Amino acid sequence: MEGRPGTSRTNDGPFKVCIVLPCYNEAGVIGGTVSVLLKELDALISSGLASSDSYLCCVDDGSRDATWEEISGLAAANQRIRGIKLSANFGHPNALIAGLFSNRSRADILITMDADLQDDVSVLARMLEEHRTGKRVVYGVRLDRKVDTFSKRIAAALFYRVMGSMNKRMIRGHADFRSADAGVIADLERFGEANIYLRGIFPLIGYPSAEVRFIRQERHAGDSKYPFRKLFSLAWEGITSFTTTPLKLVFLAGLFMFLVAFGLGIWILWSAFNDHPIQGWASLAMLTVTFSAINTMSVGVIGEYVGKIYKEVKHRPRYIIETTTHGD
Repeated sequence: MEGRPGTSRTNDGPFKVCIVLPCYNEAGVIGGTVSVLLKELDALISSGLASSDSYLCCVDDGSRDATWEEISGLAAANQRIRGIKLSANFGHPNALIAGLFSNRSRADILITMDADLQDDVSVLARMLEEHRTGKRVVYGVRLDRKVDTFSKRIAAALFYRVMGSMNKRMIRGHADFRSADAGVIADLERFGEANIYLRGIFPLIGYPSAEVRFIRQERHAGDSKYPFRKLFSLAWEGITSFTTTPLKLVFLAGLFMFLVAFGLGIWILWSAFNDHPIQGWASLAMLTVTFSAINTMSVGVIGEYVGKIYKEVKHRPRYIIETTTHGD
């Protein structure tokens, strides 16, 4: 099957599938994950959905443990496993991009999922079936978040509500479990921004898409790489990378401050003309602190966008590949 960008295709034969797994400090975990996914690939091959040369690609995102040694050993023992080692920790999105761009010309369908197996591998067949009907992108959407902590569920619900109000294309419950054909990945490669938010970029690319729903599983081993601090950072990155709404809110905050100040001035003049001078300083102090806080937050929001411009104009590479298990 040809991977020419921008073409809609009808596919009857099996796909050559590449499953991209970003890995960070997954020593002791990645071996079990690979074993499960290879069995799933065998099932897809037996059903005629995937070709016999389908494979896995594990991307080591600058791990500080023995993750790369395990990936290298797995790749040496099985030719259906490829490994990519990044020179440093470039972050989860960039590790995904490294795997996608490096394998775009080698596969028909590229699937991304986390190495912790919380994404349900049993829906991979449904994803490929959707591609057979002509869908270019298929999103894995969580039915619930029961395995997450209460605070994480509340934070996720708030994030999707906020993002949904700012970006109507946002897919609620979708993280980085998705499949896309090689042509879509070629179009993704044209997005050159440094501050890339993949969960928002894929819906922006367009093309016919579908959703498959699954129940998020318990992490089968290891620890979560996304504590609350990183989740908040990811949410803020998504908001500021994909919408200028916060800047509009800064303007509205300034307008509100002006109206409050104008009303306060009218009140002071009215009180002075009616021999009721305002006593004390508590109200003045409260207003001063409130306005100062709004000003400081506004400057912070503007600074966030200026910082993103600063990163963009430097044109630093998103990732650097140190070595691979396949020598290219």
